[in-house]
This record gives sequence, structure tokens and C-alpha cells, in this order.
Amino acid sequence: MIYYPDALIDQWIMDDVNQGDLTTRILGIGNTRGEIVFSLKQTGRVSGVDAAEQVLRRLGLDITGRVEDGSDQGGGAILISASGKAAALHQSWKLCQNIMEWSCGVADYTAQMVKSVKKINAAVQVGTTRKNIPGTKLLALSAVLNGGGIIHRGGTAETILLFKNHRNFLDFGGAKEEWKKVVADLRSAAPEKKVVVEVESYEEALLALDAEPDILQLDKFSPEELRKTAAAAANRGSRCLISAAGGINKDNAAGYAAAGAQFIVSSAPYYAKPADVKVLIQK
Repeated sequence: MIYYPDALIDQWIMDDVNQGDLTTRILGIGNTRGEIVFSLKQTGRVSGVDAAEQVLRRLGLDITGRVEDGSDQGGGAILISASGKAAALHQSWKLCQNIMEWSCGVADYTAQMVKSVKKINAAVQVGTTRKNIPGTKLLALSAVLNGGGIIHRGGTAETILLFKNHRNFLDFGGAKEEWKKVVADLRSAAPEKKVVVEVESYEEALLALDAEPDILQLDKFSPEELRKTAAAAANRGSRCLISAAGGINKDNAAGYAAAGAQFIVSSAPYYAKPADVKVLIQK
């Protein structure tokens, strides 16, 4: 479960309805008690309900029912419902709807991607990058986990990932011994962390394999290039895990798994089409 701090919940509320709902106030209906019901229009994987519940409770509403994040729900399923004063019901409306529509979209996209890959190889994991939309990180991480994915890298301090942009600052000409030295230095300085090396060509991949990183991340390789690299790793007796990254989505992920990728890295779920959540507020 991802923890949403109260300060974040308050910021979400402040961004939208910090001065209340003007229409509700003018109509004089703010103290009238009622209920709000959020329902999913199409079948899909659910996420964002935990966050929506915190918003609803923060606004003083009572939860009357909800489903679990990470569950698959059919069209018409009630995601969450609450009761209380009309002023708070209307303040919660769009914020909770937006949270759940975007989160469900990401979770369902991730679930489809995971399903397509697992059909090829049940051992392959789908992980998402730190290229989430700014301001959405906690919702994004939660949605990916609820979709059956894992977090490839939530932040730069989580894992060691050697990019070309790092190597550009080293005395690094690309020779075999230089690859071995930089990987050895990384492993020595952080013995509890796995060393991930990203390469951009087959030739780089061969040199990096000889350095024996824990994970070799192939950036923007075609499935055919990945297959060739995986074969080269096998011929060397390498224990390096082969990871595919760059331009991978739910439509082509299975092809990379079939080519020998042991791990799929993608940012595509963050840009999935939002789900459609219907909202009913009544006395």
C-alpha cells in the first residue's frame, strides 16, 4: 500500500476547492445531507480508491462502501460511496473522480501489458520508470502496483543505473577494460545494490557483458537485436539479466518477451487513456 500524507491530500483539495463550491453556497444547499456514488462505466482494473477515500474522509464525509484497489471490476461497479453534507459532497466530486479515472487507466493499461507478457513467459516482470507525470508519483506507483507491475526505479537513489550520460563525464573511451573497471567500481562502492548498465547498441552490449553487470538494459533495441544480444549472453555463460527498455508498450511488449527479455521497462502506462467514472450526488 502506498502512503498518501495528509499534506498531499490537503494540497489536492486546496488546488481545486479551497474556497468551497460557489454554486452550492449560492443555492443554500450546503448543509443538506446526501450521498455521492462513484461507479466504473467499463470493465477494468481498479486503482485510486484508497486515495479517494482519504480525500472524502478529509472533507468530513462518511464512507458507506468501496471496492479494493487492484481488483478487476465490471461496468457499473460502485468504486466508492460516501455520505455527508452537500457542501463537502460537491467539493469531493471532481477531485476524487479525476484521481480514480487517471489511476484506473494506468492500472488497467499495466494489467494488460503484464498479461500479454506473462502469456509468453510467466517469469518476466514489467516495471515502470521514474518518468511519471510530475505531481502524480504516488498515484502512479500505486496504480502500477495495482496493475500487477513493479517499480523499476522510483528515484535515482534507489538503484545503480549507469547511463551513457554518466560515462560522458568519465575518462571512458569504451574499451573492454574500461567497462570492467567502471562496473567493478560501482559494485565495490555499493555492495548491497545490483549494478544495472544501459547500452545503446549491440557492440556496446558485448563489451558491457564482459564487465558482468547484474542487469544489462537494452535501450531502444528491436526484438531482433535483443534476441541476438540474449544469444550472445547465453553463449558467454553470462548470468546477466537482459532488460528491454525504450519505446515498449502493451502492443509490443509480448514481442520483446518472446525475443528473450527477462525484464520489461516502460513509461507507457503513465500515459494511458483514463477510465470513465460516473458520479451521482443526491439527497
